[in-house]
Amino acid sequence: MDGAGVVTGTVGTVDGFSYGVMTPLAAYLMACLGGALGLRCTTRSLLVERSWRPGWLALGATAIGSGIWSMHFIAMMGFTVAESPLNYDKRTTFASLAVAIVMVGIGIFIVGYRGSTPMSLVTGGTITGLGVASMHYLGMAGMRLRGHLEYSTTIVTLSVVVAVVAATAALWAAVTVRGLWAAIGASLVMGLAVSGMHYTAMAAVRVRLHGGLGALGGEAPAGLLAPMLVGPVVFLVLAGVVVMFDPLLVMGTPDWQKPGEAPEPVPVPRRPVYPPYDA
Repeated sequence: MDGAGVVTGTVGTVDGFSYGVMTPLAAYLMACLGGALGLRCTTRSLLVERSWRPGWLALGATAIGSGIWSMHFIAMMGFTVAESPLNYDKRTTFASLAVAIVMVGIGIFIVGYRGSTPMSLVTGGTITGLGVASMHYLGMAGMRLRGHLEYSTTIVTLSVVVAVVAATAALWAAVTVRGLWAAIGASLVMGLAVSGMHYTAMAAVRVRLHGGLGALGGEAPAGLLAPMLVGPVVFLVLAGVVVMFDPLLVMGTPDWQKPGEAPEPVPVPRRPVYPPYDA
């Protein structure tokens, strides 16, 4: 037993819902927002001129990556270990955001340029899902506490499978779903899948306490995570404005009409024919 009354080598008391349903609900909404914007941008990339496609795909990848990353750390605000304070390493935390955006981007670009073939969906979905899982476990590696994390191999494997399946389904929805309400429904399902992956992965975590009163390193969540979340949230709001004012939407061009295709003819009412007027 150390000076703080903690038995070294014992398992810590973990609580992933210290704020009740507030953090899971906020995390889910953030995942839905990022998913909705990312799916919409990916869909738009298939409907605009080829020169505009990289921009829409990059915007979609950044939206999904930022949404997933924000969801993870909003959920982590409710994660506590009773026997130890928690800090986060800034560099590792930022690196997890970069990993999310880059790997999601690779998957989206594959589908954006290869189309919705089974091979491209499986390849893009696998890379995107591995990016989501990598972001999660890299973010967890940035955690600093008086102990270390242990994982259940079975549950970790399950969480990666969930991430890959969810990412593949999301990419499929991006290239097949048409219409605003259908896109909203797809984003709600994607948010549920991403949140489910997160909490499945958290179920694999066990904290083995070291004890001691030495410095933890890193920064406290309130001082690091809250300010860091401002940037991705602001970006998602701005991306939402861009999507809302997309010229295709403003002009009323239907989702299924691709550039270069002639618009559907608008019926013109025929002028009535009157009999000749006899003076």
